[in-house]
Amino acid sequence: MSNMNWINRFAKLGSEFSAEVLPSPVPNPTWVARNEALSQSLGLPQDWLNGPEGLAVFSGNGLWDGMQARASVYSGHQFGQWAGQLGDGRALSLGEFKSDKGTIELQLKGAGKTPFSRMGDGRAVLRSSIREYLCSEAMAGLGIPTTRALCITTSPQKVIREDIETAAIVTRTAPSFIRFGHFEHFANQVSAQSSDNLKQLADFTLANFVHSSQDFSDNPYANLLYEVTQSTAQLMAQWQSVGFCHGVMNTDNMSIMGLTLDYGPFQFMDGFNPNHICNHSDHMGRYAYGRQPQVAYWNLFCLGQALMPLIETQELAMRALESYKSSFADAWTSKFLNKLGLDVSDAPDQLEKDKLLLNDLLERLAAEQVDFTVFWRRLSSAVTESSADAPAWRYVSDLFIDQAAWQSWQVRYLDRLGQLDTTKCQARMLKVNPKYILRNHLAESAIQKSKIGDHSEVETLFKLLQSPFDDQADFDHYANLPPAWASSIEISCSS
Repeated sequence: MSNMNWINRFAKLGSEFSAEVLPSPVPNPTWVARNEALSQSLGLPQDWLNGPEGLAVFSGNGLWDGMQARASVYSGHQFGQWAGQLGDGRALSLGEFKSDKGTIELQLKGAGKTPFSRMGDGRAVLRSSIREYLCSEAMAGLGIPTTRALCITTSPQKVIREDIETAAIVTRTAPSFIRFGHFEHFANQVSAQSSDNLKQLADFTLANFVHSSQDFSDNPYANLLYEVTQSTAQLMAQWQSVGFCHGVMNTDNMSIMGLTLDYGPFQFMDGFNPNHICNHSDHMGRYAYGRQPQVAYWNLFCLGQALMPLIETQELAMRALESYKSSFADAWTSKFLNKLGLDVSDAPDQLEKDKLLLNDLLERLAAEQVDFTVFWRRLSSAVTESSADAPAWRYVSDLFIDQAAWQSWQVRYLDRLGQLDTTKCQARMLKVNPKYILRNHLAESAIQKSKIGDHSEVETLFKLLQSPFDDQADFDHYANLPPAWASSIEISCSS
């Protein structure tokens, strides 16, 4: 595709940052899913996702003119421990190009071994590729910053994990895949060149991806840390507001741009439980839902430590990092009050009472592990009814066992709603309380069909999750409470 404007800026940083690696071919590739809407929005040639050349390229069986396949090196902390050098063990950048949406990097995940694969085979499997494809697009539909998925291909080639599985490759896109771990890598290198590399990476990031906050300080590297802190705080508030659990919040899985990155053992919670652990490999519960905001803060400190040779002044670095606390708290409060139909700017004198109302509700939801998504959506439908006996309110009440405790809270909430225009409240709620999320059992059903060559459920979920806030009458059953067998699904880091 010589007509594409490949610029490959990251590749030009040099061999200290990435290694040139050709993807490893697979036999007899076929399409699993193609994101035509994303392709069109990026202005990509139509035959990329239709012709045999596209199938070959996105299966690792060839490259178009101008592509530079490279794997980047980074390090990181994994489960709180320094893991040393890591890098793109199964991801392979095809390069960067200019699009209608700005500069975009294309990356194959599962295209074979790289110099950073360590003991791995560099492959991805069908189930994890489908989960990433669907969840990244579900997050985009929810308005949460994320990498995006362009397509999935598969092959009869077998891959050994816990069982023998089918190989697959997911093509994902982002303005950049630079991680906290890229900075940690160079900060922890013992060489005369390492400090120059760290500065080169920071300058590259500031020039291309993170706009410097001149109102924060005159130090560009402190500004970089501040901006990443701010975007990460916003991202964490968004995750928490929809019950999203990442599962592996290692520093090498944290995006410098505040994107949701690397979909492994993720889950949208069913029953609300702040201690919920979605990754069965996380034996200590480090990455439980309720701990995610604090883990992000810890990860930012790792990034701050990596940037200290450039920032130099500890007080300035701490000021950038400490901004996380208030930014996250404000964003979290705003998003959760919106879920109740309330707005912090409407009645500031009511804010403390509204926060107490919210916290008491969350305690009630946690006590009974009420389904997080179903509760908020039913509540959104009920708020325009002034009587607790209205059918819509009874539909909410049905989710609770302790009716006395629920009704005690309900009376307080109805009293608060009586001071408001409930039509406006409902409109606000329906924009932030999704009807459809990618529950584990829905993804699992799609995966099982795909394993026998039927990808129709992947396509159905993909279309459904693009509009998660809209009523879609023919698909109401996808918004039901999860079946009993859903609780037995175990998701690990294995891919």
